[in-house]
Amino acid sequence: MTQMQPITITEAAAERVKALLAQRGKPSAGVRIGVRTKGCSGMSYTLEFADEKNAFDEVVESHGVTVMIDPKASMFIFGTEMDYLDEKLQSGFVFRNPNEKGRCGCGESFHV
Repeated sequence: MTQMQPITITEAAAERVKALLAQRGKPSAGVRIGVRTKGCSGMSYTLEFADEKNAFDEVVESHGVTVMIDPKASMFIFGTEMDYLDEKLQSGFVFRNPNEKGRCGCGESFHV
């Protein structure tokens, strides 16, 4: 039986992560996803460079990139798909989270 990954990373998201890591100019272990209290709905996603893997990080390797999940965020984002959209009016990482119960009007925060 295969274990379900805590997060799915699309090829577009992986390519963007690779580009960001290449631009950083110093070695990185990958990127770390977390959540923090913010906005009108309660929580927002964070994405930062990770210099090293922390002891309790969940680690997902997909399409040649390493994504670590902050242990405090795991229960909020399990089953999420991380994608990257590059459109005329906006570009950025998009998180499709089946655990979300709602989002604020501006789309900056969510609640579970």
